[in-house]
Amino acid sequence: VRVGQQAYEYRQAFRKDVVIDLICYRRRGHNEGDNPAFTQPLMYDLIDAKRSTRKLYTEALIGRGDITVEEAEGALRDYQAKLEQAFTETREAAKKPQESDLKVPPTEVVKWSHDDTPTAISDETLKRIIDTQLNMPEGFTMHPRLAPVLQRRGQMVESDTIDWSTGEALAFGSLLIDGHPVRLVGQDSRRGTFTQRHAVLVDRMTGEEHTPLKTFNKGTTKFYVYDSLLSEFAALGFEYGYSVVRPEALVLWEAQFGDFVNGAQTIIDEFISSGEQKWGQKSSVVLLLPHGFEGQGPDHSSARIERFLQTCALDNMTVAQPTTPANYFHLLRWQVESGRHKPMVVFTPKVLLRHKRATSKASDFTTGTFQPVLGDTTVDPSKVTKVVLCSGKVYYDLEHGREQSGRDDVAIVRLERLYPFPADELTAELGRYSANAELVWVQDEPVNMGPWPYLTLKLVEDPKLLGGRPLGRVSRTPNSSPASGSHNAHDTELEQILTQVFG
Repeated sequence: VRVGQQAYEYRQAFRKDVVIDLICYRRRGHNEGDNPAFTQPLMYDLIDAKRSTRKLYTEALIGRGDITVEEAEGALRDYQAKLEQAFTETREAAKKPQESDLKVPPTEVVKWSHDDTPTAISDETLKRIIDTQLNMPEGFTMHPRLAPVLQRRGQMVESDTIDWSTGEALAFGSLLIDGHPVRLVGQDSRRGTFTQRHAVLVDRMTGEEHTPLKTFNKGTTKFYVYDSLLSEFAALGFEYGYSVVRPEALVLWEAQFGDFVNGAQTIIDEFISSGEQKWGQKSSVVLLLPHGFEGQGPDHSSARIERFLQTCALDNMTVAQPTTPANYFHLLRWQVESGRHKPMVVFTPKVLLRHKRATSKASDFTTGTFQPVLGDTTVDPSKVTKVVLCSGKVYYDLEHGREQSGRDDVAIVRLERLYPFPADELTAELGRYSANAELVWVQDEPVNMGPWPYLTLKLVEDPKLLGGRPLGRVSRTPNSSPASGSHNAHDTELEQILTQVFG
């Protein structure tokens, strides 16, 4: 403190910069097995000769007359007695280990179903939410290019072509109406990285902000949406903590691109994937990670699905990759309404945000619930000779490839939830087809990435998982980089995948 005061006075007097060379040290080293004198012998000769802070402070208190020698010695004896007592209690407790309060499932066969939690909303609720997107405050001047975007949200309901962003708004709005706070944070979450969300609107003339979903704010039930600082580690760490103390809220952290989640890897490894098993600490934080191979290069394609699946065990989280706005809607509502309190990782789309086929009917939101497996309703099961399993955006590429090839004997089945693995739902869907039908997994990612490594491990552990049938694989070749940096190379690779599947 004295040196800091002197430095401050010097700077104020002479208008010169000051650097304080402050040396900190551990008297006993890093841990009980460490001897810092091995590498810093001269410094630790000085440290060993220096009286401890406790002794120096005690002498100062006695010298000032604040305490007596007897009081100081008594305080030291009391403290040492507490340490000895704690040591004895710990040693005795070790002889009789208590059963942990944390109940870990003995198996990964999780006994719950999405059907147990109603997530559909009423027509009236749907209309109330859409109205907030259409009705602006009096005198509010919207950007001329934004007005038609919001107007289309109303038209989508009438035409049964509700897109991803509208489905998301329906999820957020309905949860607010149900009394659940919604908090969304990311580097570009108010507008949306891909100019798709527009959760906050800015008056073009005054700069004032309007957040339509705040219409449903009531008491502590509020809609929070923020653009975070450019530190994935800091932002995700804060949202994880927020979700721990507000289990009734939908708390979402969104990466600008899924690739950037590696900046928060420590939070994922230490807290999200293992916090419950280590400490019994529950969190229901949701990670929204834009993922999809679209020719944008190795840093804007992959949220590393394989890494998340590698950390999945003992029902510690949910990992999903929904491909329709309605399934995404039901998934978000289920995360809160189910009361499961587990982290959830959602690999969200990019190109599908405006894909004409990636839409849902209004009735899909007012009926049903999240579907872990989406079967193929466009083919005759009796004609099917090949069943393609996939997840994510590649489904729409496969659907287009099937139309181009005229292959009506190929069924395409989507895994919308990757963990916990939807074994029962997948078995039921595969039961619609001949046992002789070829079974193939198709993914955009290289063979050493994506869901494939996880699936192969599942099959090794349980060879009967798919009814004992072998599972083929079509993907990009092994790679150390997630994706090609050339759009032309990307197109060629995708064409090769489709050719292998359909011939």
